[in-house]
Amino acid sequence: MEALIKFVQDEFVTKKEFPEFSAGDTITVYYEIREGEKTRTQFFKGVVIQVKGTGITKTFTIRKMSGTVGVERIFPVNLPALQKIEVNKRGNVRRKRIYYFRGLTGKKARIKEKKY
Repeated sequence: MEALIKFVQDEFVTKKEFPEFSAGDTITVYYEIREGEKTRTQFFKGVVIQVKGTGITKTFTIRKMSGTVGVERIFPVNLPALQKIEVNKRGNVRRKRIYYFRGLTGKKARIKEKKY
């Protein structure tokens, strides 16, 4: 059964090439929004809180501040509306899922940038 599922995923799901990113990185996601007959591109820029799953079920959560309110959005990697992902900054964090980031405000909500 697993072999059949893997075969269908490999044959029929189109894979898009996106850059590698992990928790703590600041990224910009460009995705398409359809409103009736019209389509437009919208972007969502924020910090990656988590990357979850593998293969076709891989998702990632991004958090941004909109005024004083935190907004989180979960994107599946294989979403057909995803156009591109840009990595703006590489963050230096020790964990894969930085849920503690939700409770931080002000200067404490900064993530140090990785040095190359």
